[in-house]
Amino acid sequence: MPRKYQLRRRAERQAETRRRIVEATVALHEAQGVARTSISDIAERAGVERATVYRHFPDERELLTACTGHYAAQHPQPDPAPWGEIADPGTRLRTGLAEVYAYHGRTERMADRAGRDLADLPVLREVLAPEFAYWARVRDALATGWPVPEGRRALVVAAVGHAIAFATWRSLVREQGLDEAQAIEAMVAMVRGLAADD
Repeated sequence: MPRKYQLRRRAERQAETRRRIVEATVALHEAQGVARTSISDIAERAGVERATVYRHFPDERELLTACTGHYAAQHPQPDPAPWGEIADPGTRLRTGLAEVYAYHGRTERMADRAGRDLADLPVLREVLAPEFAYWARVRDALATGWPVPEGRRALVVAAVGHAIAFATWRSLVREQGLDEAQAIEAMVAMVRGLAADD
């Protein structure tokens, strides 16, 4: 019995250490970005030795994967499934963009830091592949149902992809000074204009 208790306590301590490392890493990534975060930074913030970080996460991919999962659990993405019940494509896009833009507002710092580091860190792009696939599903869900003239389908899909992008939200809301409702109406008008007959 004491042996089982000791093993359980050891497992609990290891899980707690792993959690502290992940939380420290996520906080540092949000504050300064992946590229500017060192293992020494992580160890200091988590209150562990560098060797402990490496013992729990032998490579960068494993650490980034754990951090991405932790962050996603704390900041769930909008679920595009209910949008499929909305028949009118303009109303569907407006509804989807409201949820997407609220999400961008909640996750702005992390999205900004990750976007800055993507070009320099191929491993980050690999770890975020499911994220890119998610946004493609959101785009496709919101681009469906528009009465598009011959030859304009790709334009509408691209416009919806542009509308849902973090960079678009940041440009319209942070740089151009629109509130989110105005930004949504601008993007719905853009897509509607592309979908309409001349």
